[in-house]
Amino acid sequence: MNIRPIQASDNQAIKRILQTDLKVAHLDIPGTAYFDKNLDTLSQFYEKARRGYFVVVDDLQEVVGGAGFAEFDLEKNIAELQKLYLSKAAQGHRLSYQLISLVEQAAKNAGYDKLYLETHHNLKAALHVYPKAGFTKLAGPIEESLHSGAMDGFFIKSLH
Repeated sequence: MNIRPIQASDNQAIKRILQTDLKVAHLDIPGTAYFDKNLDTLSQFYEKARRGYFVVVDDLQEVVGGAGFAEFDLEKNIAELQKLYLSKAAQGHRLSYQLISLVEQAAKNAGYDKLYLETHHNLKAALHVYPKAGFTKLAGPIEESLHSGAMDGFFIKSLH
């Protein structure tokens, strides 16, 4: 397995993996990444300053997952960990931790102080991974959250 920055040719693979995972978790509902308007153009969305997205490719150069970050609260220098999804075949190999580590370093290099994320209790693996990766569970969303309210798990981590 190899991790590299997203390319335009990866967009549909990430969209398929993300939507498959969310559908299995019964989260193919409005307010989740399932309906994100940027799914067909993820590489373009993440090529902007202070954003990044990384994909995992297998030995056949097939995309099997990814994760990224973008601005969340620029005044407080908080980025959001976004769209961490792995295909079924890629799960169980500690790739989530590698992706999180890479995203953390890239977000720190982009000038962010903290990394925030939102998840859902149906995403059991996520609820297991984030605390082990050093994220602190919050009682609720950061006040400035513009998200829909579909998520019910909130975490934050200092990048320093």
